[in-house]
Amino acid sequence: MFIMANKKRREVPSLRKALRVLKLLAKERKERGLSEIARELGISKSTLYGILSTLEAEGLLTRNPLTKRYGLGPTLFELARRGLEHLEVREVARGPMRRLVARARETAFVGVLNGRRVTILDVVESEEDLKVTSPIGTRVPLLAGALGKVFLAHMEEERARELLAQKGLPRYTEKSITDLDAYLKELKRVRQEGVAFDDEEYLTGIRAVAAYIETPVPPPAALWVVGFSATLTKEKMREIAPLIKEAAEEIAKGLRGGT
Repeated sequence: MFIMANKKRREVPSLRKALRVLKLLAKERKERGLSEIARELGISKSTLYGILSTLEAEGLLTRNPLTKRYGLGPTLFELARRGLEHLEVREVARGPMRRLVARARETAFVGVLNGRRVTILDVVESEEDLKVTSPIGTRVPLLAGALGKVFLAHMEEERARELLAQKGLPRYTEKSITDLDAYLKELKRVRQEGVAFDDEEYLTGIRAVAAYIETPVPPPAALWVVGFSATLTKEKMREIAPLIKEAAEEIAKGLRGGT
């Protein structure tokens, strides 16, 4: 479903230097002055000053008004907290995903909404010879088949309409739903049944079933199963839909502390 061709990696030198600054301050756990950082990292003072000013403005660094030395800022801790929340989703979801894959015999994914894309947090692959897979960290377009339906179905209808009006419904395949009224009707069905289906609407020859995970804190998450149309038939999609809903509810319960 999500296998992508390798692209030539492009690096941003100024960003790499900024990361080196953050790593240095995190390693030593003490404040450092501009000259000291420049000397240790081999960065010119003029370049470094711009980097430090930008990091400070974004809250990634703080500058002691008395010593004029720099230390790690509160934004880093906020980012770390959010990262731990994602880690918790992975940890809680792993058991239910394994049990789901054992019963469905197809690959399962869990991911979170990330702007207009969905970031895959974890994958449990099917043990079958013919299976679909994708690396952790892959970002999938929000309106890709079942994922778009399950996330938009849990938004306020006005917000969903606004989002769809901004970008429109893309035609990924001949089976993609591009008519707004038909898509909104499908969202209504998803709200009623609790699952979304993708019948080769994102990639030809690939089907998927998804369910929303009620997370106690943002970002929202989803669980979905993906397979080739040869193995994940329409009948099988309906058969495993209750299993996916059950697993999503189990994950949500685990995130709430079992309550």
